[in-house]
Amino acid sequence: MNAAAATGVTVRVPAKVNVQLAVGAARPDGFHDLATVFLAVSLFDEVTATPADALTVTCAGPDAGQVPLDRTNLAARAAELLAARAGIEPAVHLHIAKNIPVAGGMAGGSADGAAALLACDALWGLDTPRAELLALCAELGSDVPFSLAGGAALGTGRGELLTPVEAGAFHWVFAVADGGLSTPAVFREFDRLTEGVDVPAPQVSPALLAALACGDPDALAVTLANDLQPSALSLRPRLADTLAAGTDAGALAALVSGSGPTTAFLVRDPESAEKVAAALEASGTCRATRVTTSPAPGATVVTG
Repeated sequence: MNAAAATGVTVRVPAKVNVQLAVGAARPDGFHDLATVFLAVSLFDEVTATPADALTVTCAGPDAGQVPLDRTNLAARAAELLAARAGIEPAVHLHIAKNIPVAGGMAGGSADGAAALLACDALWGLDTPRAELLALCAELGSDVPFSLAGGAALGTGRGELLTPVEAGAFHWVFAVADGGLSTPAVFREFDRLTEGVDVPAPQVSPALLAALACGDPDALAVTLANDLQPSALSLRPRLADTLAAGTDAGALAALVSGSGPTTAFLVRDPESAEKVAAALEASGTCRATRVTTSPAPGATVVTG
């Protein structure tokens, strides 16, 4: 037994925001081609893997009651996938310390999948090459590879094909909505809203990449874009009030994070972040706020 197996392994993993999410028409396989720019933000879940007689999952933290604890949980699926590759039983207990909003468009489930993969790899002493871990992440879901990688990246295909990009430091406020939104439901609404429309092939904005690289919040603010935002607003019209409350309070820009319903607000500095967060909480248009920075590192072993 390796040293990690005796004590368990904890991995910290970040949430993400899509500063651009360009969506193409539905493919024959039902997925959509994407061109998206991911930013990891300093809002983290932690997944701890410890030896057990069988695969089990527990969860604590905000919204923990909404997290499935069966084999549908991406963390559990990650453990099963890695164990199958190694030809061993997934005899592990996974505990998720949940801080990323659930079904909020910030890849919380994907983050837990990436964290469990890395934690189990260390726990079982497998030393799986990084490229193979990323390939396993892609099998688990479109956002899982970026949760492992972190930082800033251009995602193509269905989001799983990553190219790192340069990113300066930015300040964000996230407004957590009541309840979640199903990503498949938001994509179905996208298909409904664009029915009969010639949807162009998705392309990333060069101006956005330039703003990101030089750390210019004013330039980034005018290039933020999310093709899923109209779909999220169609399903959850009240999100428009949240977006307006944040911009009225001084945010440089606002957008729905991924498929929503979490909303993201780009601000100039920490002082602006606190002001916008306070105004959002006072507005009654959201359940809670999170003040964060970007970029943040990807899944990282912190103990074990």
